[in-house]
Amino acid sequence: NIKPQQEILSEGIDLVIATPGRLLDFALNGSLHTKAINKLVIDEMDEMLDLGFRPQLSRILDLLPQKRQNLLFSATITEEVEKLIAEFFNEPKKIEAAPSGTPLEQISQTCFLVPNFYTKVNLLVHLLEDDAYSKVLVFVASKQIADDLYTEIKNKFPEQIAVIHSNKSQNNRFESVKKFQSNQNRILIATDIVARGLDVAEVSHVVNFDMPELPETYIHRMGRTGRVDKTGISIGFVRPSEMNFVEEIESLMQIKIGLQDTLPEKVEVTDVLREDEMLKVKIPVKRLKEPKKENVGAAFHEKSAKNQKVNVRRSHLKEKIEKYGKPIRRGAKKGNKK
Repeated sequence: NIKPQQEILSEGIDLVIATPGRLLDFALNGSLHTKAINKLVIDEMDEMLDLGFRPQLSRILDLLPQKRQNLLFSATITEEVEKLIAEFFNEPKKIEAAPSGTPLEQISQTCFLVPNFYTKVNLLVHLLEDDAYSKVLVFVASKQIADDLYTEIKNKFPEQIAVIHSNKSQNNRFESVKKFQSNQNRILIATDIVARGLDVAEVSHVVNFDMPELPETYIHRMGRTGRVDKTGISIGFVRPSEMNFVEEIESLMQIKIGLQDTLPEKVEVTDVLREDEMLKVKIPVKRLKEPKKENVGAAFHEKSAKNQKVNVRRSHLKEKIEKYGKPIRRGAKKGNKK
């Protein structure tokens, strides 16, 4: 609720943590005096730009005093991030934990060629049956797929699995992450947006149930395992149509990812497809051929004999005289007699 926050701001504070939209609201309604700010910290800049917050960020930066310190954190320095830095930052110093695209040596990577959703489910279940998969973070492409995958495998791993995405309540997400961190759950299904900033120690495996379109996103996911000098394993489920994603990742990291084109024997390969995997067949609309010009008649033509009628004005008074020898008139209605 914006009102209690507004009251807190009016009392005077030293530190404000905010999302771009709400911060801009306070700046424009006068609750937050931006000219007094001397330090600005922007976290997850690449993700903010991907979510469409560029207009709000630009407006906020315009409202701040020229003399200030800027600190910007980003998992990847994309072209959009570079543009914003060039526009609003003054001779910034760039510090990298590792150059973009640098693979972590302690993380082994492999990919399986998998044709569809339900075969992916079968492969994931097969892998999770191995006790070596002690703490597994499963990344999916959308909230719908996250829910569908959870429904498919929850009964096979009761009390061991949770799912987080933006449609879940904040309390639900906190509880799911807490159980995953404390090893109460060993499997966490997540979308990229919610998993940003998720810091969980000792993740044994990262599974890309859906391969990301951006190679930087793959590297960000992979970095959730193999942390603090621990070893980790990153696994990708790749559809044949997504091989270009793998090539782009390999090009960025300058290494080859092991590709398994055959699945383990116990994994059933199914032909059953989800609706979003089915090819949309377009039925062509056949147009009727227009008649040739020489076969087309005139716009106006002679009526047929039966339709050649002549409108005649009738006189009912004259017809009554001819029939009865005198005009027949209606008398006054009984109800009108006096």
